[in-house]
Amino acid sequence: MADTATKTSSGSERENAPVNIIMIGMAGSGKTTLMQRINAYLHERKTPPYVLNLDPAVSKLPFQANIDIRDTVDYKQVMKEYNLGPNGGILTSLNLFTTKLDQVMQIVDKRAATTKYFLYDTPGQIEIFTWSASGAIITNSVAATYPTVVVYVVDTPRTANPATFMSNMMYACSILYKTQLPFLVAFNKTDVVSHDFAVSWMNDFEEFQKALMRQEEGYMNSLMNSMSLVLDEFYAHLRVAGVSAMTGQGIDGLFEKIDEAVDEYYETYRPHLQKQIEKKREEEREKKADDLKRLLKDLSVSEGKEVDI
Repeated sequence: MADTATKTSSGSERENAPVNIIMIGMAGSGKTTLMQRINAYLHERKTPPYVLNLDPAVSKLPFQANIDIRDTVDYKQVMKEYNLGPNGGILTSLNLFTTKLDQVMQIVDKRAATTKYFLYDTPGQIEIFTWSASGAIITNSVAATYPTVVVYVVDTPRTANPATFMSNMMYACSILYKTQLPFLVAFNKTDVVSHDFAVSWMNDFEEFQKALMRQEEGYMNSLMNSMSLVLDEFYAHLRVAGVSAMTGQGIDGLFEKIDEAVDEYYETYRPHLQKQIEKKREEEREKKADDLKRLLKDLSVSEGKEVDI
């Protein structure tokens, strides 16, 4: 009876919980344009998202952001004040924004009851967000609250080259490894070039080999051939969707994949997170007990002795 009640409660929580979608992609991949398309798509379905822009260097957004890092941090002023280059300016701006993250999360919590999706747009310099301390803090804080999915946006026409394709897949693998969150690759610009070739390369190693053979032989071909074998297991569990930010083609399929990723969050990530939280609490309890034991020992040793001041 208790188990049934727990399952019912869990199911209700799952049904009512909003979904965090973190958009990551290289500059020029169409990530921000895809954000605009998703924003419009959700508005059409009467489920307007809550949008957060985390890119301090963007000059103009094609959509309205509810929370904008540019309202908190002046990117150009940061560069000038700290004598930084563009990448250093973005990183420092993210660091400064992270100091106010608790306030941002409070706003997100207040909006959670009336919002189905929270969209996070990140800088095009993906390594700055993915591998920085501030990016990790933001990602982990978001993922600890509600179901979170990372969408990695890929420029499909450019990926038609095997070397660029492999580079993108290595980036995808590193982002998945770093975030350890439910992950989805969105091949964008499918109105220009279909992403079928990419799916074929991932599903059939021999097809990728044929593409390599059409290029000049050399060290890079041998390296990519070896890397494709290494990534075979990664491909087997990778969610892929083809979309066009320009026409809106494939957005329905994208959200089907997002729903699958949300299921993974509840089945895999959340139990892992709860174990980590419990482990941290246990370590804190042990530390407090150890500190108390040491204090009592010090008191017993010093009992009856005069203390020099």
